[in-house]
Amino acid sequence: MIELAVLDIAGTTVEEHQAVYVALTDAVVAAGARPGPDDIAAWMGADKHEAIAALLGDVGDPIVVYADFRRRLTAAYADRPPAPLPGVPEALAKLRGDGIRVALTTGFDRDVTASLLGAIGWDNTVVDAVVCVDDVAAGRPAPYLIFQAMEATGVRDVRRVLVAGDTTRDLQAGCNAGVAAVVGVLTGGQDAATLGAERHTHLLPSVADLPALVSRL
Repeated sequence: MIELAVLDIAGTTVEEHQAVYVALTDAVVAAGARPGPDDIAAWMGADKHEAIAALLGDVGDPIVVYADFRRRLTAAYADRPPAPLPGVPEALAKLRGDGIRVALTTGFDRDVTASLLGAIGWDNTVVDAVVCVDDVAAGRPAPYLIFQAMEATGVRDVRRVLVAGDTTRDLQAGCNAGVAAVVGVLTGGQDAATLGAERHTHLLPSVADLPALVSRL
């Protein structure tokens, strides 16, 4: 049934210790904004350019603040390198070994994504496609990252697609795309109650549990 698994990166397949949201918060606070935890949580999984512009409101220059965010994130990754979440490399290999294509999607731009995946040694031997927010007209909750992943992997039917992520925006994008399975995973910054309140088909502890789920679909 499933031909393509579309997976988020940070918090879903890669452990980056919430560095992206720490860097995001610190950058907008340094520019004079005062977001609360709920404000930051509302932008989890989103296009980071869009998130910064919204969090700044009428203070700061979004272009300058995004550059500061990038510097802070690079420093955080150097200090505490990201790594694949436990069991995820094996799950990706199992899915691909069973003939299921795997695409990664992200709210990061291509430069940040390339640096992140390069740090953990993931390339086209690990996944079939990587789609970044600057590849599409709009990030999550728009479905375009998913549609671009389908185009990149040659999958035409949304009923053959599974989407998994650790944020409500991942689930919203999956529902907006009309895919067969919309899976929340509990390895990121949002808990089961938060994800469970959003439309979805499944909640799992981790992407490591996807092969077992796919075998039942």
